[in-house]
Amino acid sequence: MFNSVNDLSDKLAATGYFNDLVMTQVAYLAAKLQKPLLLEGPAGSGKTQLALSVATAAGTHVERLQCYRGVTEDKAIGRFDEGLQRLYMEFSKCQRDDWQTVQTNLKARDFFRPGPLMRALECDRPCVLLIDELDKVDEGFEAMLLEVLSAWQLSIPEFGTVAAKSIPFVVLTSNEERRLGDPIRRRSLYVRVEHPTPEREAEIIASRTPQANGEFHREMAGIALSFRNYSLEKPPSVAEMIDFANALQLLGTDHVTAEHRDVLLPFFAKTHDILYLLAMELRATRKRIGFVLSEDFRGSLLATRTLTNSNNSAVVPLREFLSGNQP
Repeated sequence: MFNSVNDLSDKLAATGYFNDLVMTQVAYLAAKLQKPLLLEGPAGSGKTQLALSVATAAGTHVERLQCYRGVTEDKAIGRFDEGLQRLYMEFSKCQRDDWQTVQTNLKARDFFRPGPLMRALECDRPCVLLIDELDKVDEGFEAMLLEVLSAWQLSIPEFGTVAAKSIPFVVLTSNEERRLGDPIRRRSLYVRVEHPTPEREAEIIASRTPQANGEFHREMAGIALSFRNYSLEKPPSVAEMIDFANALQLLGTDHVTAEHRDVLLPFFAKTHDILYLLAMELRATRKRIGFVLSEDFRGSLLATRTLTNSNNSAVVPLREFLSGNQP
């Protein structure tokens, strides 16, 4: 897919994906060694976006298996098209085919509708196979994937083994709802993915809102960090922070004000309980962060937090950053 680490890095940058050198090197090695890339970390930290960006950088497409509780092998591998089989049986009556011939043909590949795993193996040129949120399935489903990820083939009882025409670039993601098994880990190259640093997040937001100034981008990164330090059940993702920044731009402001609080809180509070909690604990301000926590909450939780100063990129206590008393 890629000629060198620099080639991959340049092409990822062209897609707008921000990553560090280690991630680029590991992704390059995974492609060259034909090893799955296992990305583990909190939801919204950019794991899925890496797979999409690699596909764009390589000029190929993504076959995506979205995992969820109750997903079946039919969804992953594929299943026979029963409607087409019934149509064929009606056609065979007119042709007066013998039953043995009809029975054999009904289990032929032509009647099988492949799922993302089989489609990825049958691609004429390598694609990106994204197995997203693998931690949501059970150990049995995870074990089913081992044949694909080690032998690059699928065994279908009705018509035999399907070998890969090309080896896909495989990305496995996990939000750590369940610990993945050791067999999957042994077959993969593992990368821990955390939410970006304030400096990196400011760069990401700047790439999506180029018309805004640097202070605005740093302020958005500061809001992201403060909310993630707030111990929410679901901390804001990078994508949600980009949406939040775009919303402020659409409202014609570079700062969060009191009149915008109730409009903007839904970007972070996705349940009634969290919305009520934030509405009670947060009030709008004209300071750089835009949100100020109640005094009791600030005193108990935020006294030791740190954040990047929007003026000189120095690290300062979040209490001082929120209050505006910065060096």
